[in-house]
Amino acid sequence: MFVNRLQQKISRRRLVFVAAALVVAFGRATISAQATNNPSSASNPYFGSVTLKPATDDVLKLPLDEAVRRGLENNLGLKEAEAQEKYILGEKQEALQQFLPTITLSGDTGIYQHNLAALGFGPSAIAAIGKLFGGSLPPGFSEITRDTLTEGQIGYKQTLFSGPVIAGWAAAGAAERSYHFAKMSARGEVVQQVATAYLHALAAGSEVDNAKALEQADQVLFNQAHESHAAGVASNLDELRARVQLQSQQQELIAAQNDLEKYLILLKREIGIAPGQRIELTDTLPYSELAAETPEEARTTAYKNRQDYQNLQNQIVELKAIHNVYRSQRLPKLSVEGFWGVQNVTGVGAHDVFAAQGTISVPLFREAKLRGDVQAAQAQLDATNAQLEDLRGHIDQQVRSALLDVDAATKQVEVARSNVELATRALSDETDRVNAGVDDNLPLVTAQATLAAAQTNLVESLYQFNLAKLALARASGVIEQQYRVYLGR
Repeated sequence: MFVNRLQQKISRRRLVFVAAALVVAFGRATISAQATNNPSSASNPYFGSVTLKPATDDVLKLPLDEAVRRGLENNLGLKEAEAQEKYILGEKQEALQQFLPTITLSGDTGIYQHNLAALGFGPSAIAAIGKLFGGSLPPGFSEITRDTLTEGQIGYKQTLFSGPVIAGWAAAGAAERSYHFAKMSARGEVVQQVATAYLHALAAGSEVDNAKALEQADQVLFNQAHESHAAGVASNLDELRARVQLQSQQQELIAAQNDLEKYLILLKREIGIAPGQRIELTDTLPYSELAAETPEEARTTAYKNRQDYQNLQNQIVELKAIHNVYRSQRLPKLSVEGFWGVQNVTGVGAHDVFAAQGTISVPLFREAKLRGDVQAAQAQLDATNAQLEDLRGHIDQQVRSALLDVDAATKQVEVARSNVELATRALSDETDRVNAGVDDNLPLVTAQATLAAAQTNLVESLYQFNLAKLALARASGVIEQQYRVYLGR
């Protein structure tokens, strides 16, 4: 039962400082830093922001750096992580109070009526009091008395030594560091989310530009086919093919523009801009090769900079301190307390009062509970140590996978660029053949469709290439500081 109770406390991230009893409640939480593939998913705490300003009629020019800055300033998930860090700082101050003296000032006044018989003064005791006054009680004296008491006191209390309090303070420091790294991990998550949304919008913008260029080319082809048909040198079928190709490309343009607007809304949602605000992305879809890096070098960088790794390390320090909290319950506790004040009773006068005492308490027999607490804390510590070892392997896996993705994406961009060049040359050659009357426009329409597919593939390859570099920066734990370097900005 005691094991279950402790596990419940730790699973709720409530750290207990035990000082004779459990005296300080201490909160903690672990923030997941793993990226999600769908930024608009309701399960992603980093999809959302605080919108501070309403939309205006102006067009907001937005570079990538400004988008990242706004994301770090307004992202809802990051604000929650920052609030958790502030909360833990407040809890740490409460833990600090266990080491400091507690001084109180109090005062009161009141009218009191006492029944001497109820207080233990029977007839014999009252007769004895009468003898003190010469054999008879003073006039007006009775078993029911009344007095007015006014008093003021200064109280002092301090714990001089308590093993659980000392161990709890060490746990508070580890928890504070853990929250800090959780917040930094959240910042990295925000940078990746915003940069991904920005790159996705850039890719959608490139698709719109390609669709417009192809539409213009199809319009020229249709005009030529129409004029040739009117002049009687081309068949009606050639004009129909050209018209179908033009209208199909117009549909592609409409769909591309619609996608762009939706991706811009998602980006604005990420960084706290009103959805109705018009924005213009000023950066272009980047392409820059990364310097060669071995998996061992990337893994070393990740172990040094990954905030989730440092977070888990500090959780282990905290759990060790919790373990020491329960072990130290066997130690004695030493404390002092007292007060000094003045009491004034009507008819008697004022007089000072004071009390001072030191207390030492030693647990004599609570062995079953103490052992249960220690064993439960040790079990939680062992489980977290296992999680740390698993995370080390997971980091190694992530880094190696990210390097492979970057390498594969680089090759895909090279192939996609070559395909665009070849498709462009094929379209040019086929245009010359049609103009020379060697072919009808069916091969020309096919060549245009091939070029459109090659351009779309190039845009997608560039987008995936940049995502792979962002993922490598995230896996290495340096995305906030070096995202520009990895993207080649």
